[in-house]
Amino acid sequence: MVQVRNTDYENITATPYAPNLGAEIYGVDLSKSISDAQFSDIRQAFLDHQVLFFKDQSEIPPARHIEFGKRFGLLHSHPAAPTMKGFHEIFEIHATKNSKIANGEFWHSDVSCDELPPLGTMLQIHIAPSCGGDTMFSDMYAAYSALSKPFQEFLNGLTATHESEHIYAGRYADRGVVDQDIDYPKAKHPVVRTHPDTGRKALFVNRTFTTRINELSSQESDSVLKVLFEQAEHVNHQIRFRWSLNDMAFWDNRCCMHRAVWDYWPEERKGRRVTIKGDQPF
Repeated sequence: MVQVRNTDYENITATPYAPNLGAEIYGVDLSKSISDAQFSDIRQAFLDHQVLFFKDQSEIPPARHIEFGKRFGLLHSHPAAPTMKGFHEIFEIHATKNSKIANGEFWHSDVSCDELPPLGTMLQIHIAPSCGGDTMFSDMYAAYSALSKPFQEFLNGLTATHESEHIYAGRYADRGVVDQDIDYPKAKHPVVRTHPDTGRKALFVNRTFTTRINELSSQESDSVLKVLFEQAEHVNHQIRFRWSLNDMAFWDNRCCMHRAVWDYWPEERKGRRVTIKGDQPF
């Protein structure tokens, strides 16, 4: 069942992207300072829709991007990725014909391996391929709600290990990062987490970082995770966003996953992102 979502805001316009997930946001210029009233509406829309797509934007100056992110909380530092020169809070997303990898190619919630995983991520694209380069999002509220009640009860109280060395080792070597300088975070989180602001339950496992369910045997863990990964990635819970130049997406890592599609080689895609620090999942 699709939850009815608020679209009535006084200082922005929010157009639902799909019945479950996402909204396009108009009537706000993120390259300039925004009012408290606009910020209040944006924050509420973020909770209502899980991922916001800010349309009709110009390029956001790095300092303004950081300032906007800080209105939601302290900013998160990525444990492995290099940062933008002069702006250590910004992680530059960049894939070219010479890249060995593109960021976010597999379903994940950003840095879920951290003890305090990120609240949300804000990404603006400044260089886009002529076609392709979409980002997919999946609704983890819906993924949990679609499970049977007995299976939900079985999952409640279980924890999972999220690891990172298998992902980050060597990943940014072509951008000057050596493995000895990387701190490989590892954490245990509930398989089902409760969103601290909405009170809703969401699956909190992902194919990139989650390696096992701690309370089960290895064989049981592998079997249950296979079911949960397929549930989390089910097409019924997904949307696929096609970027226009200078669009900014802001997604809630606590209740949705995403995947960046690398189908545009040898063309280039580049953007800047800031990530907001989260709290302990419960």
